[in-house]
Amino acid sequence: MTTSQPMFGDHAVFARPLIIDPQARAMSKVGVVDIGSNSVRLVIFDGAARSPAYFFNEKVMCGLGKGLLETGMLNPEGKVKARATLHRFQALARSIGCAPLHVVATAAMREAIDGPEFKEQIESETGMTIHVVDGTEEARLSAQGVLLGWPGAYGLVCDIGGSSMELAEISKGKIGKCVTSPLAPLKLQDIEGGVKARRAHIEETLDQLLEELGPQHDRLFLVGGSWRAIGRINMERMNYPLHVLHEYRMTCPELMETLDFIKDHKDLEGLRKACGISSARMALVPLAAEVLEAVVKRLDPHDIAISSYGIREGLLYEQMPQDLRDRDPLIEACRFSEIKDARMPGFGKVLFSFISPLFPQMTPEKARIIKAACLLHDVTWRAHPDYRAEICFDNSTRANLGGLSHSERIYIGLSLLYRYKNKPSASQFDVLAPLLSEEDTREAEVLGKAMRFGAMLWMHKDRAPGKFKWDPQAKELKIILHKDAVDLYSEVAAARLDSLAKSLDATHEVVIQD
Repeated sequence: MTTSQPMFGDHAVFARPLIIDPQARAMSKVGVVDIGSNSVRLVIFDGAARSPAYFFNEKVMCGLGKGLLETGMLNPEGKVKARATLHRFQALARSIGCAPLHVVATAAMREAIDGPEFKEQIESETGMTIHVVDGTEEARLSAQGVLLGWPGAYGLVCDIGGSSMELAEISKGKIGKCVTSPLAPLKLQDIEGGVKARRAHIEETLDQLLEELGPQHDRLFLVGGSWRAIGRINMERMNYPLHVLHEYRMTCPELMETLDFIKDHKDLEGLRKACGISSARMALVPLAAEVLEAVVKRLDPHDIAISSYGIREGLLYEQMPQDLRDRDPLIEACRFSEIKDARMPGFGKVLFSFISPLFPQMTPEKARIIKAACLLHDVTWRAHPDYRAEICFDNSTRANLGGLSHSERIYIGLSLLYRYKNKPSASQFDVLAPLLSEEDTREAEVLGKAMRFGAMLWMHKDRAPGKFKWDPQAKELKIILHKDAVDLYSEVAAARLDSLAKSLDATHEVVIQD
């Protein structure tokens, strides 16, 4: 079993610590470069240490691994592109103030005869230190990336690049067996004999992988640009309204239909444009689809999820102390946003405690979503009043957040619409409504109106203005206000309380506590 050990010391991936204080919630800007077989990408992370934001993200399709199987060498044109790209990334890092960059290279660089020479050239010219990782290490780092966004996840991580495909077991936040293979588009396009020969090669390779891994029928996490492109095509085919790939779920039958759709499609260029996929990526999608079809047939997972987090995020997870890994990435991101943008940081916690009696049956899973909404309830106050609701909604439904399903995104977004508007109209929610159950839609309205009322009663970030008493059987709502909060209970606050009671189909009473 492969375990996760931080990469410190002389041969560490990181030239400087990412998180100086093990207890720190925030991190400095950190640049990570991934030199892949197909693309070279720079990501600069910033924000909450447990749920970093993407301060900068740029990818160049260099195709270093094109023709590798045939020649054993890096693609000459790809080397020119990659060299220029890495010089640009180094200049950006210096100007932004996040040098030195943390650079990893994968299959093409580790397999090519001229890989060591090219590595030495780039290091000499730029001052970078490039860490070439082997296949099992690449699998482990990709699995760690999934764990960054899915704490406690279980199943099999499948990461496809240009020249290799990795598989890694994860269960209860731990990484199990890790294996690597040449099942990737740039390798498959060099196999002679057409579809039949490729299929035989894919099946033979999968036999070897699964003999080592054993049965794998839990969730399949898909990592990598080709998988994300297929996920985007599935969204287009299904007319799915929320174009957020991270945590996008597919059933096996749905995905198999999409793979057949790709195979039989007569206008891949039109499909590419409709889905916003680059030409270089789309050229590899049919080959990647052949691999994925075989993987899904052999594994028969209970469901499939797209992960936008992979090796780059895995490098961050590598340096996290365990107590930081154990934190909830959603709550950490929302706390960071509140501290940075809210008028009264800390009031979100008070607000959550204040409105909690309205949800006596909430599970721990639902409690974290309600808490996240409370932390975000005031972070868009700088926006124009006419657009605060919509901006809040967009932030929660489309932000790069981990630990948040699509329905949970919409639940938080709808609650924030109601936090700013008593009766949201002509909102983006109308398009996304089918993704939320009727029960959750009603509950999000109650949550939003409770936050809308509670926001009228600011006293102190450490002190609640009173407490709710809610009898769901009798449909009776009572608000007990501290005497110090009476002056805050205005005509507007009374109207908001009345609206909240109506959403609960309840009578209401105000009691002043001495």
